[in-house]
Amino acid sequence: MALDIIPGSFWNFPSIKFPSFLSDDEDWVPAANPSGLSISEDDKHVYVAAAMPGIEEDDIEITFNKGILWIKGEANEEDGDKRKYYRRSTRSFSYRVGVPGDIDASLEPEATYKNGMMTVAFAKSPTSQPKKIAIKKSK
Repeated sequence: MALDIIPGSFWNFPSIKFPSFLSDDEDWVPAANPSGLSISEDDKHVYVAAAMPGIEEDDIEITFNKGILWIKGEANEEDGDKRKYYRRSTRSFSYRVGVPGDIDASLEPEATYKNGMMTVAFAKSPTSQPKKIAIKKSK
């Protein structure tokens, strides 16, 4: 009965739409991997790949301690520049991630850097690698 008092045009009033990360609106969907970090594995290795565009290989520091991989890099700007800057851009990246799986601690991880991508490969422990099981013939 109370709805009869409110005019029908009120319910058609345009509403303000606020962005929500829970909605299905495609404009607010974040990028597939905004962090620039990928973790993958095969039978023998676990790979961590980190995007570090514009960073020189010598300006990257990698540490691995207690299962945590930390990749840091910062672009060093030219010090001989005589221009007066009002604003100067900087590029730095820092990735910290727990490495999944059973890693072989006796082997040193292998790091490679190519085209702005740092990839660190960790060897899996021999006990975690898949084993084939022979089938015994029944009599």
